[in-house]
Amino acid sequence: MKVTLLLGSKSDSDFAQKIVAVLDEFSVPSQIIVASAHKVPEKVIETIEELNTDPQPQVVITVVGMSNGLGGVVAGSCVHPVITCPPLKTLEEYQVDLHSSLRMPSDVPVMTVLNPKNAALAAVRILAESDEELKGMLKTRIARIKAEY
Repeated sequence: MKVTLLLGSKSDSDFAQKIVAVLDEFSVPSQIIVASAHKVPEKVIETIEELNTDPQPQVVITVVGMSNGLGGVVAGSCVHPVITCPPLKTLEEYQVDLHSSLRMPSDVPVMTVLNPKNAALAAVRILAESDEELKGMLKTRIARIKAEY
């Protein structure tokens, strides 16, 4: 099992590390690949082809701001679940850039999650569907959170 984070730019690395930190809590392996759908589409396609031949359960999280072509390109060809988590820093970015993550054409299923922690937890929950140990870790975490309230 693994989570692959595809970043549109190296500048998204700090944001992606917030996702990796939560995955690490669950001992879910992850890898980060920088591949802009606009600048190096051939690298994106090559990466998707590699992911599609990898038989292990996995989730792809795209981290890209501005025009989110990456999430759609990945979801359009990838057999694994795709979550996009745009690194929005300002209200202006939120208002303008978010729509490129939410409005995808038909047959391009991208789930958009704004909070990096929640994007990681969504990926863990997807992977836990086929991993009882991971599901147990999630149940423990949920119980701990509930106990705090």
